Amino acid sequence: MNLHSFEVDYQELCNNIDSYVDIVFSYLTSDFLIMPKGNGFIEYTAFEEGYEELKKTTKGFVCLEPVEIFKQTVETPMIFIVLRTMLGLTPPEWAYIASGHCNTSITQGQIRTLDRAIRLDYKASLRLSKDSEIRLKALVETACELLSRGAPVVESNQLHRLDKADTAHGVPDMKRFSDIGVPYAMLLYERFLGRPFAGHRDSVSELIGDGLENSIEEVLSKANLSFRKTRRAERISGFDQAPDFILPSEFNPKIVIEAKITEDDGTARDKVTRIQHLSELSEKRLRETGNTFIVVACIGGRGFGVRREDMKKLLLATKGKIFTPSTLKYLSDIIRGL
Repeated sequence: MNLHSFEVDYQELCNNIDSYVDIVFSYLTSDFLIMPKGNGFIEYTAFEEGYEELKKTTKGFVCLEPVEIFKQTVETPMIFIVLRTMLGLTPPEWAYIASGHCNTSITQGQIRTLDRAIRLDYKASLRLSKDSEIRLKALVETACELLSRGAPVVESNQLHRLDKADTAHGVPDMKRFSDIGVPYAMLLYERFLGRPFAGHRDSVSELIGDGLENSIEEVLSKANLSFRKTRRAERISGFDQAPDFILPSEFNPKIVIEAKITEDDGTARDKVTRIQHLSELSEKRLRETGNTFIVVACIGGRGFGVRREDMKKLLLATKGKIFTPSTLKYLSDIIRGL
């Protein structure tokens, strides 16, 4: 059997569903060892400069004075990134703790905006409004207290986020690590807990997905097919969640395309459910109005190649209209024939 699932009729697909699962699986590839850097990627040399400035300001991590650290952070914003890394917190987590600690309001959006602004232009001194200055002071003060205090005692079946080799006992640990360096086994253990490049991968996850969407857009544009590419979280009438592409337009949807790359089978299952819902919506529209749209899935990554039953559901929901990066070259011809 050499035909793709999108080249056969629905009855043939149902009769040989397992064979078509194998065909789709054979085209699913992953390149998860390579990630885009994206805007705001911080090279090690830049990170080290911030680290050295913080070390100098704290006299070798002995004096964590919030006022002095705040002043130096304004001049050397990379200190902000280094402090967050030492805490081991995401920007929203840091904002949440600081809001309660300093009785001020720091939203997720505010700290994410600050974090990204620093990563995009870490060499420029911070220009802060009065409110921004209050928020940054609260963040620095909270970081200084948490790092100085170290990890409290918790139950034996719990793990405190500050119970790391360099922060478990506060100032003594930080000073010791800055003086002698990090024991390799401990570095590996904490990497094991955190996964290498996890934070960066999360920050560029949209870029990874954008690669597939850009390829789809290129194929459709070259074929002179009219389409509407939706924005993230955009509201489209008739859809409780907007598909990634609507052909020819949102006012006359004939074909909808969902695009997803994932290396995680749990995320893949969620996406399958989403596409099944679109298929159900299509059938409902046909019953109620006599008009409907065809559902097409463009997928990539090893996450979709884990569960055979999920792939069967996806094949049936799209009536075989599944494309991978390797088979996108057939997309425009298939769409013209629908």
